[in-house]
Amino acid sequence: MTATFEHSRPSACPACNVAPAAEHLAELPKEAALMLSLPGIHCAGCISGVERALLAVPGVTEARVNLTLRRAAVQGSADLTAETLTDALTRAGYEAHELDAGVLATTTADRQGRDLLMRLAVAFFAMMNVMLLSVAVWSGADGVTRDMMHWISAAIAIPAVIFSGRPFYVSAWGALGAWRLNMDVPITLAIVLAVGTSLYETIHSGEHAYFDAAIALCTFLLAGRYLDHRTRASARSAAQELAALEVPRAIRIIGAVEEVVAVADLRVGDVVRVKPGGRIPVDGRVLSGQSEIDRSLMTGESLPAFADEGTLVRAGEVNLTGPLSIIVTAAGQDTALHRIADLVAVAEAGRGNYTSLADQAAKLYAPGVHILSVVAAVGWWLYTQDLRIALNIAAAVLIITCPCALGLAVPAVTTAASGRLFRKGLLIKNGTALERLAEVDTVVFDKTGTLTNGAPKPLAPEYLTGDAARVALALAQGSAHPLSASLAQALAARGTRPAHVTDLAEVPGYGVQGMWQGRHVRLGRAAWVGADATGDTASFLSLGDGAPMAIPFTDSLRVGAADLVATLQTQGKRVILISGDTSAAVTRFAQTIDITEVTAEALPQDKAALVADLARQGAKVLMVGDGLNDTAALAAAHVSISPASALDAARSASDMVLMGKSLAPIADAMRTATSARARIRENFTIATVYNVLAVPLAVAGLCSPLIAALAMSSSSITVGLNALRLR
Repeated sequence: MTATFEHSRPSACPACNVAPAAEHLAELPKEAALMLSLPGIHCAGCISGVERALLAVPGVTEARVNLTLRRAAVQGSADLTAETLTDALTRAGYEAHELDAGVLATTTADRQGRDLLMRLAVAFFAMMNVMLLSVAVWSGADGVTRDMMHWISAAIAIPAVIFSGRPFYVSAWGALGAWRLNMDVPITLAIVLAVGTSLYETIHSGEHAYFDAAIALCTFLLAGRYLDHRTRASARSAAQELAALEVPRAIRIIGAVEEVVAVADLRVGDVVRVKPGGRIPVDGRVLSGQSEIDRSLMTGESLPAFADEGTLVRAGEVNLTGPLSIIVTAAGQDTALHRIADLVAVAEAGRGNYTSLADQAAKLYAPGVHILSVVAAVGWWLYTQDLRIALNIAAAVLIITCPCALGLAVPAVTTAASGRLFRKGLLIKNGTALERLAEVDTVVFDKTGTLTNGAPKPLAPEYLTGDAARVALALAQGSAHPLSASLAQALAARGTRPAHVTDLAEVPGYGVQGMWQGRHVRLGRAAWVGADATGDTASFLSLGDGAPMAIPFTDSLRVGAADLVATLQTQGKRVILISGDTSAAVTRFAQTIDITEVTAEALPQDKAALVADLARQGAKVLMVGDGLNDTAALAAAHVSISPASALDAARSASDMVLMGKSLAPIADAMRTATSARARIRENFTIATVYNVLAVPLAVAGLCSPLIAALAMSSSSITVGLNALRLR
């Protein structure tokens, strides 16, 4: 990674996002003095760039970056402040905010994944060793040799089963404590019976022991559980990502004195100062100052909005160009940002109630297995009056009916589908996302940053020629405004050379001005340069006393957007466009992409309400969006997708993430989802047919626990091979 990239503006880097080298999972220092959120870092080069910038700050003794969590932990002298660190990172080209230490713990999901993988490794190692020992018994060893093999197998298998099977035991005990059954209850009973019967046989020099069956059971079940975890695991919840955007401290003005206070200490009527580049900590009204506000968090639109005295601002928005004094109208839990976080948390909880096909099968499966096992045990005990035979047959029934195949039916297919879609540029984060995607009948799109690239480009800049083009380039190069940056790039690409403009100065909220050949020149807002606003996105150029020239801008369509909309409509899906942009802009755009249902000037709660209303009408909604204003709707939708360039909170709220710029993988994902659902049902059919054929043999006493374990393993392998057909 070059130094140029490390010090550039933060930008999405999907390829780096998934590169193994980028997984810099450094543990955060235990006694970190300060924690920073780094929403713009995306690769290993960003890590080194941030750490170098932090270590260059006087007083910093240690700086560690965690890319997965996008956080930095900094230790240093007692007088070190978060403002000093964020200023240093801003100069280096990285967006940074102080984080509240209360939201910094490593996610439970990460710990669960490591724990499952460790237990799976132990079970697999033990299974291989016990299987090797069993070969001697299968080959005809008897007497002392057979007993020795059994005892060695017991010494390996029993500790491994106790350790590896703990997730099943804890889950089963919890279910029984609540007077209910789940899939882990028959699993636990099967393991306990297999180990108990084997230990009894070993103590009494019996011919058969089934330690290999017990540890194989653990291994296959843990493999299924880990596959399931990998498909379900995501980073943090969207609500946590939103919490990271809340600024913990603010500059309060009392008289002529400025003091840094916790946002929680602010009250309605207080006055706070927000410096250029700072995130606004409260909802309020501008008391003094002029600037431009980045409102993309709330509206989804990338163009800054002008703010001066009386302008209403909200927490989470970014002050771009000039200092502002803001009188507080809401702080802390009363801000719009916090209310959105609450909406998202409620929506996430509601979506978590989705019942997957595997869960539906488990409701019928677990009681049936218990009843069958008990009936077989009681029947054989009454018939033979031999408790050992009855327990052996009960164990065989539990093992042969053990839900390995059912447990693998969904995660095996989901993992295969995830791999296929990942290679096409779509990352699946949620285990039930494919099942839900196959049910979709309505698709809701955000506009800016989703169907478009979210980067305005000058429309036909070639009509700017001669001195006008050269002056426009000189002025545009002196401004950080997105329209100016885009204009400068377009003119430079044409080979235009900037004119010699002196006294160049940017006027916050208005534009940039200077002197050229004795004439006052300006590039900026219509009213500022003396032009009439056109209603379209445009910048205006004035050269002295000449008539101002309008420079219109348009947002380019994202690759594959038109084809995706056409494909969805051909499939009979209902397509809706909703945007926070103005009605005129949204309507014009909808006409170009052939979408008839349009909602404009929508606030975050409006988008969430639309999705909720559609759900109440019975629609299965796919929401595709990228901004904070889309986050609640993404969380509330039946299934959701966001591009990799989206805000972290939007990506966290989504079930799937587009890793590239094209929207084409969405259509492929819908086809794959339909195919995956068919494979899942096939796997359930395989598991059911297997049980119909195998269970009578076990109940009839024709299968020992060992044969039952082999049959169970065969069904699991068959399910896995069927899932691979999806590739």
